Amino acid sequence: MTVTFEDLGLGPDLLRAVSEAGYETPTPIQEKAIPYVLMNRDVLGCAQTGTGKTASFTLPMIEILSQGRARARMPRSVILAPTRELAAQVAENFETYGKYHKLTMALLIGGVSFNEQEKLLDRGVDVLIATPGRLLDHCERGKVMLTDTKIAVIDEADRMLDMGFVPDVEKIVGMMPPLRQMVMFSATMPKEIRRLAEKFLRNAKEITVDPPSSTASTIEQGLAYVAPRQKNTVLRKWLSEDDVKNALIFCNRKRDVATLYQSLQKHGFPVGALHGDMDQYKRMECLDRFRQGEIKLLVCSDVAARGLDIAAVSHVFNYDIPTSAEDYVHRIGRTGRAGRSGKALTLTTGRDQKQIAAIEKMIGSPLPVLEGYEQHSQQQAEKPEKESPQSKTRSSAGKKERPPKRSRTPWGQEGIGEEPDTGLPFGQTDGVPAFLLRAPKL
Repeated sequence: MTVTFEDLGLGPDLLRAVSEAGYETPTPIQEKAIPYVLMNRDVLGCAQTGTGKTASFTLPMIEILSQGRARARMPRSVILAPTRELAAQVAENFETYGKYHKLTMALLIGGVSFNEQEKLLDRGVDVLIATPGRLLDHCERGKVMLTDTKIAVIDEADRMLDMGFVPDVEKIVGMMPPLRQMVMFSATMPKEIRRLAEKFLRNAKEITVDPPSSTASTIEQGLAYVAPRQKNTVLRKWLSEDDVKNALIFCNRKRDVATLYQSLQKHGFPVGALHGDMDQYKRMECLDRFRQGEIKLLVCSDVAARGLDIAAVSHVFNYDIPTSAEDYVHRIGRTGRAGRSGKALTLTTGRDQKQIAAIEKMIGSPLPVLEGYEQHSQQQAEKPEKESPQSKTRSSAGKKERPPKRSRTPWGQEGIGEEPDTGLPFGQTDGVPAFLLRAPKL
């Protein structure tokens, strides 16, 4: 029997907004999580990216917050996200699904004026969506008080851990009242996240959809072994020959993002760049151009791995293999979303065997190697040619002979020659040095 959004206990205004957004049936994580959030239960959810985690807490929150009124500087609910892009994505969800509810919302992220954000907070907001650092800044200025928070959500908790935000999150949650509803979602469930869940959540309902850190079955994966200098050439070949409608290209370092962006731009590809050092307005402008199809390719660092929600990304290319196996899952999770098919192709120079092994262990299967890009052929291309016997003879004939080494003279003896066989350790003789036999001068 197919479950619909009506079966989950959502109100008519919310169902109308969901229908107009083009959604008919909930995803597995939404089907399991929404009823428990509506019951005001604490929830710990674990599901891979692209499974609809955001709507699984935004929809019931809108329903719960439809009753009541916000007070100045005292938000009724708080949602913490690790990146600006992910926070903006959550805000878009609230605007889409809450279009028939009179709920107020504030988005607190870096790169935006404090004054504009403070004006919203002074009026009072029902929903406060923020990154941890910016929210703490407002709290320290006395512009936000969390003593009236009814619902708190920690989204992408494992990413919070990776980015070092856990101390900030603990400080923020410590400012909230003990009687609150807490929802925590994560794509993976390491021990540190379970420790946080035990600390923050009470009698939580744990919901797991798909094995943690698995990849969607709709994603076709591939691995290519290439020489270091061939990476750009092979990537351009893929971009030209494969049916690439749009693609995300991931690099490990920000400077490599800039270098690859310039290279692709020089070769005439419609490309943009996205990394953590960019101004917030430029980042949002670049994302909008990518969503609207003005640029087909986006070269990015891992700042975009979990913060992007673009429905139809046809390809993901790993120009560099990520240092963390979890990041591989999140990177390729940008394609193959909502049942669509996608491709995730990865370049390696053969020096990343530890990372590849960690990825294969996490996803539970080997990465298929693309035909023509096997490891042995790559090694053969880099292997130097063997010297012929004639070349060896020529090289040995041209060498100058070194003079024989001078043997070391034992301590206390003069001259150059072979060390006498005294039977004593090197540097010792059976005689007494002359200076020890001289009478001391009085």
